[in-house]
Amino acid sequence: MRTQVVIIGGGPSGLLLGQLLHKQGIDAVILERKTREYVLGRIRAGVLETGLVRLMEEAGVADRLHKEGFIHDGTEIAFGGEMFHVDFKELTGTPVIVYGQTEVTRDLYDAREAAGAQTEFEADHVVIHDADSDKPYVTFEQHGQEKRIDCDFVAGCDGFHGVSRQTIPLEVRREYEKTYPFGWLGILSETPPVHDELIYANSERGFALCSMRNENLSRYYIQCALSDHVEDWTDKAFWDELKHRIPEEIADKLVTGPSIEKSIAPLRSFVTEPMRWGRLFLCGDAAHIVPPTGAKGLNTAASDVHYLYNGLVQYYQDKDSQGIDSYSEKALLRIWKAERFSWWFSGLLHRYPDMSPFDLKMQAADISFLRDNTAQQRAFAENYVGLPY
Repeated sequence: MRTQVVIIGGGPSGLLLGQLLHKQGIDAVILERKTREYVLGRIRAGVLETGLVRLMEEAGVADRLHKEGFIHDGTEIAFGGEMFHVDFKELTGTPVIVYGQTEVTRDLYDAREAAGAQTEFEADHVVIHDADSDKPYVTFEQHGQEKRIDCDFVAGCDGFHGVSRQTIPLEVRREYEKTYPFGWLGILSETPPVHDELIYANSERGFALCSMRNENLSRYYIQCALSDHVEDWTDKAFWDELKHRIPEEIADKLVTGPSIEKSIAPLRSFVTEPMRWGRLFLCGDAAHIVPPTGAKGLNTAASDVHYLYNGLVQYYQDKDSQGIDSYSEKALLRIWKAERFSWWFSGLLHRYPDMSPFDLKMQAADISFLRDNTAQQRAFAENYVGLPY
């Protein structure tokens, strides 16, 4: 096979890049290790920055998002049994939209199929060859058959454990990582959300988050020990603990029910540099991970797609390589700011096991400063709704 761009990874970042390129007449083949059904079964975040929404609009896949998504003009932060509101719309003029990542992925798959664009599922043992030359190619196995695709460029959208980052030699890449001493226990339940906006809570017992996917599908999280296992937590134990961590008036309104999904996710901050090696470009989780506290995972992947997509269009339509040559530098400038926000917001809300009484007082002062200071709220809101591309 021959194509212009091979996209490794059929998650939302790879699909979005593929759809945007297709709209510009640039041919791309997507390789996905799993099946479509498996990819759509992943439960992920659902807070979309305006930048991602605009990319979905440009890709022609935003109709259902605008019809079914929930516009959130702000968020609630709870501490010491009390709660205060940060108004994104008033402070920045920009809201966020709550719309599940699974639905974003579904919309992009439907559009790709309607366009007749090529997606190769169950592509195993993917290997990127000669990425540092002007004639890269990719090999893979599919149902026992060896296949090869020659291309101009390779976009690595295959996540933290994918082959793309590992293709860049160790002497070329540098990795930065912070692991957090706790995880998030999350459940999905077919219950109405307890509040019409997200509630982030810092309590003596640890962090909690009240979120949602739609008017009858709620997503809740509590901070837990890294040694915990899902089977350690019954639904009743989870609901009881959540109620202890959120303000009493919210707990009294909480509608509980059986979980339809339950998982524990460790928290990590991770960045690899550079995000380009020869004709290979890294996008999304292949290059960086953020703790979920600031809702930046999917949104940072979208900013990568923005820079790479525009660079490739400039290359193919204007015969100008400036966009792809500056891709890594531009993407990383924004990524590190998103990493900073996610790290700071995690520190604001979680109880770390080694916190001293002084640390706890500093955390309380930081929260009260956010509550009482408009400039601090504006800085928080600007980061939460998404820094400009």
